[in-house]
Amino acid sequence: MPGAPAAGTELCRVDDIAEGTAKVFSFGDGKELFEMFVLRRPEGLFAYVNDCPHARSPLDWRPGEFLTLDKTLLLCTMHGARFTIEDGICVLGPCLGDSLTKVPVEVNDGVITVAG
Repeated sequence: MPGAPAAGTELCRVDDIAEGTAKVFSFGDGKELFEMFVLRRPEGLFAYVNDCPHARSPLDWRPGEFLTLDKTLLLCTMHGARFTIEDGICVLGPCLGDSLTKVPVEVNDGVITVAG
């Protein structure tokens, strides 16, 4: 994808993302802008491109706000689509069955990096 960070790109320390919250990362600009987010949960880290497969717009209504009120699903605030956290599949809304694009990440010495 244009503007996507290369494998090995350091994003932040795991501790920089509080459990149950997400952090947005942007690379490039203009038509080359690539935006992604990392969500930290007790069961691990989940990273996706910040782009709804239906509306082609960011999911968050303000940086880092991606979860439904009960914090069980990812929410596109543009039109209310809901996605599972674990695999990014849309389970409610106009893009039912479509999915968010995963970004592979890994943790090395407490630092989150884009995986190869």
